Amino acid sequence: MGRYALRRLLQLIPVLFGTTFLIYWLVWSLPGNAFAGKCGPRLCEQSYIDEMRDRYNLDDPLIVQYFKYMWDMVRFDFGTTYSGEQVSEVLSTALPITMKLALVAVLIEGVIGITAGVLTGLKRGGFLDNMVLVSTLFLISLPVFVVGFLLQYLFGVKWGIIDPSVSEDPSFSELIIPGLVLASGQMAYISRLTRSSIAENNRADYVRTAVAKGLTRGRVVSVHLLRNSLIPIITFLGAEIGTFMGGAIVTEGIFNIQGVGGVVFDAVRGQEAGTVVPIVTVIVLIYLLANLIVDLLYAVLDPRIRYE
Repeated sequence: MGRYALRRLLQLIPVLFGTTFLIYWLVWSLPGNAFAGKCGPRLCEQSYIDEMRDRYNLDDPLIVQYFKYMWDMVRFDFGTTYSGEQVSEVLSTALPITMKLALVAVLIEGVIGITAGVLTGLKRGGFLDNMVLVSTLFLISLPVFVVGFLLQYLFGVKWGIIDPSVSEDPSFSELIIPGLVLASGQMAYISRLTRSSIAENNRADYVRTAVAKGLTRGRVVSVHLLRNSLIPIITFLGAEIGTFMGGAIVTEGIFNIQGVGGVVFDAVRGQEAGTVVPIVTVIVLIYLLANLIVDLLYAVLDPRIRYE
C-alpha cells in the first residue's frame, strides 16, 4: 500500500507543473496591456507600468517567469493584488469558507445520492425507483441559480428558517442550504450512477455466491455489493471537490458567501492576473490532492488495484 501511495504521489508532480505552467502562460499571455485601466480614466505613467512589470517579472523569458513564480509559491509568497493587498490574506479569509461549502455539498451529494441509488438499484421498476428517476431528471433540468433563489425565498424569506444571506464567517449549519443548492444537480447524477452500478453488480457471480453461502441480504449488500459499486461513485465525488472549489460562484453570489468564487470572479473581471494565477494554482493543488485520496480509496475498496 505504501509503494502504491508513493507511486501515485510521484505521478502528481508532472501534472502539477504542467497544469500550473499552462495556467500561468494562458493568463499572462493574453493580448493587450495587463495594467491598462488601473489608474482610472487617465493613462498610467510609464514608471508605474515599469514597476509592475518588474514586480511580476514580465521582462524575463516566460519559463524564467514561471519558475520564479513557483519558487515564490513554494515559500508561500503568493504576491499582492494590484491594490497592494497580500493574496495570502485574501486566501486565508476566502478559502476556508469555500472549503466548508464544498465539504457540505459533497457530504449532502454523497449521502443522499448514494442512499437513493442503492434503494432504487436493488428494486428497479418499483414506485420508489420511478419517483427517484423523475426527481433526478427534474433536478438535472433546473439551473443552479433557479434552485438557489427558490430555496433562499422559501427557507429564508417565507418560512424564516435561515437567514437569506450567511454571515461573514459562516458555520457548517449556515451552509447546509447553500450546500444543498450547490449539490442539487450533481446529487441527481450520483443517484443515477449508483443505481446503475448497483443493478449491474447485483447480477454478478460473486453476489450469487455470497447468497448461496447463506450470508444475510444486508451483509451481501454492505460488504460485497456496495463496496464494488462505489469505485465509479468515488471517482465522481473526487472530481466534484475541485469543481465545487472553483465553480461555486453562482451559489456564493446568491447567499452572499465571501468565498473563493467571488474573489476569482472579481479578479477576472478586473483583469488582475497577479491574483487569478495564485488562487487558481491553490485550487489545482487541492483538486490533485483530492484525486490522490480517491486513488488511495480505490486500493482500499479493491485490493487488486494496488497490486497491478
